[in-house]
Amino acid sequence: MVPDADAASSVRRADPFAPLTSDMLDVGDGFELYVESVGCPNGIPAIYLHGGPGSGCQPDHRRLFDPERMHAVLFDQRGCGRSRPKGSRQNNTTAHLIADMEKIREKFGISRWMVVGGSWGATLALAYAQAHPERVSGIALRATFLGTQAEVETAFTSRLAQFYPALHEDFLSVLPPEERARPVEAYYRRILDPDPAVHGPASRAWHDTERALSEHKAAKTRIDLASLNVWRTLPATPFMEAHYFVNNSFMSDDQLLRNAGKLAGIPGIIVQGRYDLLCPPETSARLAKAWPGSEVRIVEEAGHSLYDAGVRDAVMKSIADLASRIPRRI
Repeated sequence: MVPDADAASSVRRADPFAPLTSDMLDVGDGFELYVESVGCPNGIPAIYLHGGPGSGCQPDHRRLFDPERMHAVLFDQRGCGRSRPKGSRQNNTTAHLIADMEKIREKFGISRWMVVGGSWGATLALAYAQAHPERVSGIALRATFLGTQAEVETAFTSRLAQFYPALHEDFLSVLPPEERARPVEAYYRRILDPDPAVHGPASRAWHDTERALSEHKAAKTRIDLASLNVWRTLPATPFMEAHYFVNNSFMSDDQLLRNAGKLAGIPGIIVQGRYDLLCPPETSARLAKAWPGSEVRIVEEAGHSLYDAGVRDAVMKSIADLASRIPRRI
């Protein structure tokens, strides 16, 4: 139980993590974004960026922020979650998402805010901060992904084969023999194919492989090949991921690392799982070396997932530690 948003009120909110506001925001190009805010309206402003690309914000993400101290904004990116139209990839690029964040900031009348994100959310956090460093009071990242094709290629080819050789064989077997030399490229092409008979099995196989790579103790380490053609709901993230990754995340080569100097003076904490197979520690170390004022915090016995042991607590602490350096309302 914490004080209501109105600090002068003696009434206490039954659920301190319930949204203060929840709206659909028209950002143009035919998109309406689901946007919610939590915590204290006079608290330290922050924005949370979900992963994927293609997933969406979850109720538990609100709990990363101290409701007595923070005013956090969460939103579902274009085509994701509760935003409309769901799954739309037209006019959906990194630049569009950055512009959407600025519209959200202006909607709430925030001059500067902390930017928080993991995996793809870390990519977008860095891209936004480099585009608008004057708007960023601090950056809390988890599982640094720099949005490059090389990172994806390595994760789904050599690293997959090294750590999960049987899963790697399953992953390749979904493709015809002539497409297996460049499997990631072939998967992108198939996932984006309009024919359900083509994109259905490919999207399910990609999703299941990515999930195994994202967990320190994977629940499943093989693809159920017999079920790939069974009619069921398709996962959302492979389609948005293929759209972004085939376009190099709509950024120039190595853009985020080359422009890391623009983050100088912005405090940053990077939470990194020791055994993250999708976004390994080497990437976070390279970023921290190029970003003055940042630090890497390693979580032992953890991989990529926010819910691997110790990761969620480390992210919450990084947000709290950054908040201690920021005035209550900026």
